[in-house]
Amino acid sequence: MSTKLDTPAVDAAAIRAAMEHYARNGWTDGLPVVPVTESYLAEFLATTGRDPDEVLFVMPHLNRKLTVRLAAINAALAGCLPEYFPVVLAGWDALAKEPYPKKGIWQSTTGTAPLLMVNGPIRDRIGLNSKGNVFGSGFRANATIGRAIRLTAINVFGVRPHQLDQATQATFGKYSACIAENEEDSPWEPFHVEHGLDAETSAVTGLTIRSCMHIEARHTRIPEQLGRDLADSVRRTGALIHETTSVLIVLGPEHAKMFASCGWSKQDVRRFVYENAVNTREELKAVGKDAISRLSRWRLPSDHPDAIPDTASASETPERVPALNSPEAILIAVAGANNAGVSTIIETFGPRGDAPSIAPVRDV
Repeated sequence: MSTKLDTPAVDAAAIRAAMEHYARNGWTDGLPVVPVTESYLAEFLATTGRDPDEVLFVMPHLNRKLTVRLAAINAALAGCLPEYFPVVLAGWDALAKEPYPKKGIWQSTTGTAPLLMVNGPIRDRIGLNSKGNVFGSGFRANATIGRAIRLTAINVFGVRPHQLDQATQATFGKYSACIAENEEDSPWEPFHVEHGLDAETSAVTGLTIRSCMHIEARHTRIPEQLGRDLADSVRRTGALIHETTSVLIVLGPEHAKMFASCGWSKQDVRRFVYENAVNTREELKAVGKDAISRLSRWRLPSDHPDAIPDTASASETPERVPALNSPEAILIAVAGANNAGVSTIIETFGPRGDAPSIAPVRDV
């Protein structure tokens, strides 16, 4: 950053006053927001052919709805450039297909966050990072597109901490969570192509996430070893809220290429992790999760008054309890730098066999 006074002359006090006005009204996530004028808002709306009054997302239990205009205001507040707005809209289209957000998961004690993953040519066009530090800071498009979703949840739906947001601890991803897939360093077809779109289409996948786990495996060249490392992390008992869990595995390019060089497809990875992400009955009993609730089907101790046997209890191997209900409960993408054997497991609230929530980016 230069220390020279080479910027246009402005009234800094007036800008600070505007930012404090937004903060006093609670129209922020705790960080400063960008003041929005009608003329600046018009630049965002000009990037789309959609009606400003079109409804994008509804939370029926709150009797509140999001329109294109409200999404644009919050994208501008978040610091997006106008050319990012079609991606924000596609993000809302994808999240509208997700079953949990419209039911109030963003208010839950679990403290989930929305994650957007972007594919296709729009990544390069607006400078989305898919490589080194992909989950970190430093890239305006990633930081502000993800932030636009969270600010909208606060300002439009009223999901504020200590009020409608009842998260016990939450996750760092609630500030902003938007990544792009590193299609160029992946040995497999891009995520959105795997799920039915063509490679020239830009698309956004919407997910509801809990926590992220680093997988450090820098020296193995045996796919089964890496597969077991992934499976061991997927099956961790602390992740088991429901009877089974679901994950997005974001493989670093080095790990993805190692699998591919050994002839493994994404489906091979998925199948291996599914078959090995298994806890014993004793392991679950030791942590008080060897049964499920008859009401919620959440895991609990078998001596709890609501307890009933889980699905695995009726199988031919009742002492082996799968952490996943099918290989399709595992989504796989590739992102990060091609410089080390590092990957990430992102624990999600689905899908568990259903198709992921993907929406094409329109108006680009």
